[in-house]
Amino acid sequence: MNKRFLFLLSFLCVALFASAQEVDVKKMLEGIESVTSIEKIEKADTTRQYFLMKFTQQLDPKDASAGTFEQRIMLGHRGYDRPVVLVTEGYGADYAFNSPKYMEELTYILDANIIFVEYRYFSGSMPNPCNWDYLTVENSMTDYHKIITAFKPFYKGKWASTGISKGGSTSIFFRAYFPDDLDVSVPYVGPLSGAVEDGRHESFLERVGTKAERDAIRNFQFELFERKERLMPMFDAYCLEKNMVFRVPTSTVYDLLVLEYQFSMWQWGTPVNTIPALDSDDKVIFDYFVKMCGPDYFAAGSDIESFFVQALKDFGYYGYNIEPFRKYVNENEIEGYLRRVLLPEQFADVEFDDSNYRFVTDYYTENDPKMILIYGEVDPWTASGITWLRDRNKQNVKVYIQPGGSHRARILNMPEKMRDEILEQLNEWMQYK
Repeated sequence: MNKRFLFLLSFLCVALFASAQEVDVKKMLEGIESVTSIEKIEKADTTRQYFLMKFTQQLDPKDASAGTFEQRIMLGHRGYDRPVVLVTEGYGADYAFNSPKYMEELTYILDANIIFVEYRYFSGSMPNPCNWDYLTVENSMTDYHKIITAFKPFYKGKWASTGISKGGSTSIFFRAYFPDDLDVSVPYVGPLSGAVEDGRHESFLERVGTKAERDAIRNFQFELFERKERLMPMFDAYCLEKNMVFRVPTSTVYDLLVLEYQFSMWQWGTPVNTIPALDSDDKVIFDYFVKMCGPDYFAAGSDIESFFVQALKDFGYYGYNIEPFRKYVNENEIEGYLRRVLLPEQFADVEFDDSNYRFVTDYYTENDPKMILIYGEVDPWTASGITWLRDRNKQNVKVYIQPGGSHRARILNMPEKMRDEILEQLNEWMQYK
């Protein structure tokens, strides 16, 4: 038997095996009652088979008569014997579904299957018609529970959840609502806010970093306010060119962006040496400003408007410290900005429901699930994180705060000692090697 024939035979066997596995996974998905469509998608990661599907969910998990919507899910199948990572995305998931190179960190570490879930009321998971009454944390957590219930009969290994930012909060919430669904949770930079303007972020920003760094940021904010009259024509032209529409005058949007600048700088860990010299010309100052704080964030019809709805209803958000800037801003224009600037008038009378905050806080006070929490030292969202669990003598909950870290804090960019400790703990809990 010649070598060429053996090579072709070997290639054919591998191809047939891969084809059989694909059929096997697709057959599994077709057997899940709530899965209504299945599409094979290609990724650079050839170690997994990827499928994009729609999963039918009840708008109100307690009342089927309220109707249903289709939630988008991506499965990256590594093997039925491998662990599963459930990614609790807090927003739309186009970036993960469409990017050929997408790989979530925990999935890579565990060499696991991935089930990536888009949050209800975002992008391809938006109900039609859209009734905002059913966008609640509790209803959203039930979405994930139903998905896990559907897939667990096929994947018998350990299950972990993870998410970043609002997705990290979602992972925190989900463990509290359905603690028995998971073996391990690894939320990144996830806040637990107790009000529309939580109040902890402002004081955090007054002590974060060094005094020299805080002064550099604040002095630039003062410069932006001092130049407002000169920069407003550029600002208006920029917004017009980008077809941005706002619910308040652009002068108010400008003020909000100057206040937001401080939060943004620390959230993303931007070095203060990137700030232009205060005697730079207007165009240099303006170009840097809108690059750091795009006014589209405050534009009507933002693609994350669903987040603002939820922030108002039961997720919470943050406020601004206007005390240093009282000579420049009108307090009445800034107060309650989430409701007035970021949301349509229909939400004017919606009151914040803190029951999710209280429920989740009580759960973690009384329980000790296997969980690794990742935060960044200078990230303002850490102010409302559940970092207080470090002081509760928990055996299983592990809190890691990356020194100097921002909203970009991850396991693999942790200091070596922290990183190795986390990986060792994951291996013990998930038995992934």
